[in-house]
Amino acid sequence: MNSGAFGYVDVLKTAADASWLREEVLTNNIANVDTPNYKRQDVEFTTYLKSALEQAGTPASTLTQKVNEANLSGITTRTYTENTTLSYRMDGNNVDLSTENAELAAEQINYNALIDSMNNEFTRMKAVLK
Repeated sequence: MNSGAFGYVDVLKTAADASWLREEVLTNNIANVDTPNYKRQDVEFTTYLKSALEQAGTPASTLTQKVNEANLSGITTRTYTENTTLSYRMDGNNVDLSTENAELAAEQINYNALIDSMNNEFTRMKAVLK
């Protein structure tokens, strides 16, 4: 259970950590675009966060109540190999460079939005303390 003051910050930090990991995995996929038999990897996080928020509080709880009651320690970030038997190329590699670059750009935007949201939370806290 999170403290009321830092509930959103804790959730945003957990999401930012998962986003950072996904950026690393996508970058690794790009680096291995020419490696024979390499299979692309990805990161699953959002379904685990959604599940944790759904399990927190009651159905009538506000988002703030759910965030404050969410068990963040139970949220995992899972890296998995995608389509291990599927390959678009003769060498067995299933990395599509265009797709990876688009996913990486989208994840960078997501990460920056999470960091901006954390900064906004701290700005609100500072305003309250003044």
